Amino acid sequence: MAVAAALLLGSTTANAQEKNGGIKKENRDESVRPGDDFYQYANGNWMKNNPLPAEYGRYGSFEVLEQKTNQQLRDLIEELSKTQHPKGSVAQKVADVYKLAMDTETRDKSGAAPLKADLKAIASIKTVNDLFNHIAEMMITGNSPFFGCRIGTYREDSNKKLMAVSQGGTGLGQKDYYTENTSSMVTVRNAYKDLMVDLFMMTGSSEKQARDKMQNAWRIENRLALAQLDRDEMRDPAKTYHLVSYAELKSRYNKLNWDSFFKILGVSPNEVNVSVFSFMDEVQTILTTEKMEALKNYMEWNLIRGAANTLSTAIEARNFEFSGKVLQGVTEQTPLWKRSLQVVNRTMGMALGQMYAEKYFPAENKERMVQLVKNLLSAMGKRVDAQEWMSDVTKKRAHEKLDKFSVKIGYPDKWKDYSALNIDPSKSLYENMKAVSVWNYWERANKFTQPTDKTEMGMTPQTVNASYSSTSNGITFPAGILQYPFFDMSADDAFNYGAIGVVIGHEITHGFDDNGARYDGDGNFSNWWTPEDKAQFEAKGDQLAAWFDKIVVLKGQNGEPDLHANGRYTLGENLSDHGGLEIAWEAYKEATKGQEEKIIDGLTPAQRFFLAYSSIWGQNVRDAEIIRRTKTDSHSLGRWRVNGTLPHINAWYDAFGVKEGDALYVAPENRIKIW
Repeated sequence: MAVAAALLLGSTTANAQEKNGGIKKENRDESVRPGDDFYQYANGNWMKNNPLPAEYGRYGSFEVLEQKTNQQLRDLIEELSKTQHPKGSVAQKVADVYKLAMDTETRDKSGAAPLKADLKAIASIKTVNDLFNHIAEMMITGNSPFFGCRIGTYREDSNKKLMAVSQGGTGLGQKDYYTENTSSMVTVRNAYKDLMVDLFMMTGSSEKQARDKMQNAWRIENRLALAQLDRDEMRDPAKTYHLVSYAELKSRYNKLNWDSFFKILGVSPNEVNVSVFSFMDEVQTILTTEKMEALKNYMEWNLIRGAANTLSTAIEARNFEFSGKVLQGVTEQTPLWKRSLQVVNRTMGMALGQMYAEKYFPAENKERMVQLVKNLLSAMGKRVDAQEWMSDVTKKRAHEKLDKFSVKIGYPDKWKDYSALNIDPSKSLYENMKAVSVWNYWERANKFTQPTDKTEMGMTPQTVNASYSSTSNGITFPAGILQYPFFDMSADDAFNYGAIGVVIGHEITHGFDDNGARYDGDGNFSNWWTPEDKAQFEAKGDQLAAWFDKIVVLKGQNGEPDLHANGRYTLGENLSDHGGLEIAWEAYKEATKGQEEKIIDGLTPAQRFFLAYSSIWGQNVRDAEIIRRTKTDSHSLGRWRVNGTLPHINAWYDAFGVKEGDALYVAPENRIKIW
């Protein structure tokens, strides 16, 4: 049964007067004028009263909600652990994974012993052909030495599966960590090398062996990094899709035995997407020119790095010294129960999510959210129609795409089947995690010749996030995010449209951001724009990228340059924040048309709308985490999702009387208008 928008949020029901404004006055810093620093005005006191916990690099609304969800999940698992469950049951598997991760006594007794057989297998490699085969074997067990290889889809037909080889193989991830010579990047590199030495020693190497292995592994990682496209280029789907026949792949990379490689992976591709030719050229050169001992040292490091958090607590703690303290500036390791919970989430997330959804997300909540999404999709259609820069031809095609949007709310319609997964509590945590990776791989590989299942939900119900998939043209809102401060059934429309409404609008806009706009309603890579409209849209995107490029996210110290936001890298997310606000505001006005504008706690509905949006981005962040996220995260930092976005939204000016002379003021003719 359809639920009317008014019923969904209660704005026109008999008890509408009982709805609160959802905004907590104690979170605001009213010593700051809204037009000068709206982020501080909306969140200043919350930030002051919620200092960074020692285990976090960033702490805000998402982390607060994750803490709540984690406690709920912990209660579920600990309740399961109190009783015996039939062998092979989901309950047995979930409880045993958690127990294995929590059993630090056994992990510490074993030390690095669980790795011994896999280290020995690497040591026994004699030839390049053996090594290339072993790369495939490691990929099945969850590692990606040298390059990435995965099952994707054809861009021209997202219903068909395709093997893709891509750049990868670097422990630090982004290329900047290897190429930039700022003091912060040099510090990270030196600390990473120290980590290599220590973990080599903790897994059986002498100090001299460890230092030699580090030099070899680092040199190869550095070569791989230098051959990679940078992060901005990797966002461009046209630069990472190069379809070649299988015969062409074997001809270009003829020093590598692809027949044996793909036989191990259990697939027989007719075509392959070589994401970055120049990168794979370098991979082949490395594999055929580096000394075998060096190649094996790199493989060994790839294995150790991936396994570190499943071995002894000493190895796990040493890994944290780098990944937590150096990269994020975190001062304390996350408690063991949270780390163990993360292991369950990574391995049996949907099984745990089914239990979570049954207890904490009733079916009627799902129906209500489905209706709200319909309201936002309708509002997007109206925003499309309102754009003077877009032709009728492109508008028609945009509506065709909107009409084909799929929506996944709360939890999947069909739950994942874990019956073939074996969790053996008599074996080590490392061995079980390896078994999970193998099971996951073959679950995907065995479906290689089958059409893509676009009904699958890519996020677990307990996830505090949301997403859009361009290849399925679908939006997903897990149960985890559908709680305060994102959604509150006791609050009025202004709050809910400003919070979860903007999140929904954000994900819808991803279908029309600089990448999503290249895919049609069926999830296929297709240009449905007229040349003129496409040029205008790209010009507007260029303006927004330039706007964010100017933002200084961290002042330089000791002669170092200021760190700026990367407007091109974050363009998709910034476009979606902009569009999400415009869409949600449109939907809010439509839902409350003809209603009295009620003042609650001294705030108008419009003010509550924008405060609700800004409040979900309130966060405290360490300097090291600002640097890391600026280098690796395609989302802008919370402060700039507010202060960088709102100055281009006309309704915000009207709501707070922002005027010329205010620090955030942008003249009307200079405001970027897209949706």
